[in-house]
Amino acid sequence: MCEHCEDFHRTVLMLGSLALYADLYGADHAFVDAIGPSIAASLPEPPPGLFPPGFDPTDGPEYPGEG
Repeated sequence: MCEHCEDFHRTVLMLGSLALYADLYGADHAFVDAIGPSIAASLPEPPPGLFPPGFDPTDGPEYPGEG
């Protein structure tokens, strides 16, 4: 396994767990709002081979408010 694969997978799992927690009744949304961006910012580059060759994550449709 590559050097950063474990970090990438662990961070994705934390983001998924946070998303599930946010949907629970009584979830502390202030906590989710404070922690979510920090976890997302710590997401390392995806491991090689996760996306097809030539994939550009910035290539796609413009969404309202962009551009």
